[in-house]
Formats: sequence, structure tokens, C-alpha cells
Amino acid sequence: MSKNTEVREFIGKVLGLVEKESVTKEDAAWITAQTIEGFRENVNPGFLEYRKTVTEDQGFAAVEWSDGGNGFKDVNGNTYIDCLGGYGIYNVGHRHPKVVKAVKDQLQHQALHSQDLLDPLRAMLAKALAAIVPGDLKYSFFTNSGTESIEAALKIAKLYAYKHNPVASTFIATVGAFHGKSLGSLAGTARGAFRKPFMSLLQGFRHVLYGDIDMMRKTFEACAAVGENVAGVILEPIQGEGGIILPPKGYLKAVRELCDEYGAVLIFDEVQTGMGRAGSMFACEIEGVVPDIMCLAKAFGGGVMPIGATIASEKVFAPMFDNPFMHTTTFGGNPLACAAALATIDVLLEENLPARAAEVGEYFLKGLKEAAKGHEDLVMEIRGQGLMIGIEFHKDEVGYEASKGIFEKGIVVAGTLVNSKTIRIEPPLTITYEEVDYVLKSFKEVLENLKK
Repeated sequence: MSKNTEVREFIGKVLGLVEKESVTKEDAAWITAQTIEGFRENVNPGFLEYRKTVTEDQGFAAVEWSDGGNGFKDVNGNTYIDCLGGYGIYNVGHRHPKVVKAVKDQLQHQALHSQDLLDPLRAMLAKALAAIVPGDLKYSFFTNSGTESIEAALKIAKLYAYKHNPVASTFIATVGAFHGKSLGSLAGTARGAFRKPFMSLLQGFRHVLYGDIDMMRKTFEACAAVGENVAGVILEPIQGEGGIILPPKGYLKAVRELCDEYGAVLIFDEVQTGMGRAGSMFACEIEGVVPDIMCLAKAFGGGVMPIGATIASEKVFAPMFDNPFMHTTTFGGNPLACAAALATIDVLLEENLPARAAEVGEYFLKGLKEAAKGHEDLVMEIRGQGLMIGIEFHKDEVGYEASKGIFEKGIVVAGTLVNSKTIRIEPPLTITYEEVDYVLKSFKEVLENLKK
């Protein structure tokens, strides 16, 4: 049998399984075996070891196969409440019917755009987005991910500085930040383990302590004194991967004022906090602060399609008018992704999910704190805003064991990438109170078992 024939037979079996509404036990065993082999031999064997930390009996049984509502189902038919939310992508739930329908409907017309003719859904999505973002944010550049949104924001800010303040070459980011892992976005990301092997990164980045406005002001002053003026500040209104870190009250407003004073561009990374997650459509609205550029992704595509956006004010975006090819992307803003994003915005507004996130999040946060009482030797702090909650343990090992115990009760959680002692709780904004109560009960039981 030729290699091509073998490949076609293998692909045919896979597509046949995808076509099925449900799989048999034999199918499940084959899928599991092929998944493990594929990761070991062709993806990255490191993921198998990583997944062990949250898989029952230290095995590899949890191979996801389908989703819906507020959770997943694995290939063996086990169901899981989703408290990870795909690192924040499932704000409107899993496979929301309106989002899925929009993508299917668009697929009847066109999947990708020509790159030459005017594509209508990109224009329509940009108009809808301009209507819901705060302040004077107006022009959108669409991407495929959060990292790409950050890259676009940095280039737009650099182009603005090039036109208006040529000596401005410095970007200020914050300790604990996570902005992505491409070389440009990684320059803003703070974790040394992700950065060190890839030095040198995009030049001109300085990191200051998150929430320390005095340190940021001194950095502005120092940069100006040596002729390396600040082109922009990039930060998250709430640090996600840093461990769900909320800024001090008034901090975002003070950063805005500092940027205005020095003519620097303020970039808010709302990739994780945006689209209702923090209890408002955008987290910056909680303090009433408007950036010059806002970055979106994750939940922007409704958990159905990958899409990101970089939205800027006309003043900052205007240098892109002269040559719109200064920054482009082949797949960004494609019709399928735009259809998903339009439907997602509609669902968030129709179901009032940002307000629901605030309400359910308050209940969830209070319940977690109650469950942790008496376990202060294990749990350092529980904090959050809306349905963006972090549980910080005293030691990484305790966090890992807690994650494993929670998973064994049918709940998906994970740590944060920069602060590994912190477990995130970021469920769909549609999570029910009954599901929240089950998570709270399970969390309390896991803490009691850990103490034993």
C-alpha cells in the first residue's frame, strides 16, 4: 500500500468520525490512542506531561470531543462544567446557536474574501464595534488572535510616533503582564521563562510595577531626560495571566493623564477582559477611562471562530490612511469570523451578559471566599471582577493538586501563565447558579481533602 493511500485511509476514518453524531466505545478507544500518539510523535510530547496534572489517575483519558451550553464532553461521554472558558473565549457559552447559525449562513455565500474587492462584513462589523466601544475609538483592524491584535497596536502606535513625535521610541509595559508570545508582543509580556530564550526582543520596552503610578511617572521622566521619549503604554485593565490582578482605584485614570501629559499612546489589552468578562462590556469602562487603542480577541468570535480586533481613535489611526498596506493580514477580518463576531455582539447585548457577569461573579466570588474559610494555610487570596476570578494558593504544588481534585469532580480549571500559584475561574457568562453552587461545593470538598 502506498503512503498516499495510507494517508487517505487515515483521513477518511477521521472525517467519518467527525461526521458521526456520536461515537462508539471502540471509536473512543481509537480516538484516544491516536490522540496520544499524535501528540507524542507529531505535536509536542510536553503537552502529555502537562495534561497529566489535571487528568484523573494520572492518565490521558480526557480527550475532548464536543461541547455545548456551559461545558465540554470528552470522547468517552463524560461531561465537564467549564470554569476555564478556553482561557476566556466562551463568554456567550459553547456553540451558541445564534453564532453557529451566522457562520453557517455566511458559509453559503463565501468563506474567505478576495483580498482585492471590498468585503462587506468587515465594514459592517467595524461599524457595529465602533458603536459599542467607549469614547472616540473608531477605526478597526481585524486580526486572527490576541497576539496579532497587540502586534497591530504596537505598529499603529509606532507609526503615530513616527509622524508626530519621532524621538519617541520607548514602550512602557508592566510586571506581571501577558500580551502574547510573538517577538513583538513578547517584548511586552513579563514572564522571564517565556522571554529569555528569545532575546533580544523588540527594542525599547521598559517594565514597571503594575499599579505603581509613581514608578511609571519616574520612568516617563527618565526617558524624556535621556531623549528616549515614551511612544506608548500598554497594559491590561485587569491582569489576567498575571494572576487576576486588579489595579488600585484611580490607577487607570492616572495612567491616562500621564499619557496625555507626555503625548504617549495608551493601549489597553482587553483580549481577556473584553466582551463582558469583567462585568462591563469592556473593563476600562468600569473606571470610565478611554484608551487610544484597544485590543480584542478571545471571546470576540463567540467561541466559534478565531478573530481579534485593534480599535483606535481617528487621531492615532490616521497615519494608516496614507497607505493601508502598511500593516495587513491575509485571513484577518474574513467573512466567517466577522459573521461570528457580529452575532456575538448581538448575543451579549440581547442577553445582557456583561451585567449578568457582574451579578453572578459577585455571587461566585463571595461563595469561593466562604468555602475557603478555615483553609487560610492553603489559600492565600481569592480576588476578581465579574466572572474573572483568581484563587491564589501559597504554593504552586497546592494549586496543581487543587486543579486535579477539581477536575476529578467534572470541572475544568487551569492556572495562569505568569503566576502559576493562581487558578483562574473564567466560566461562560451564561453559567447557571446551579452550576456555580456545584463548583463551590466541589471546591470546599477539595480543600478539605487537601488538608487531610
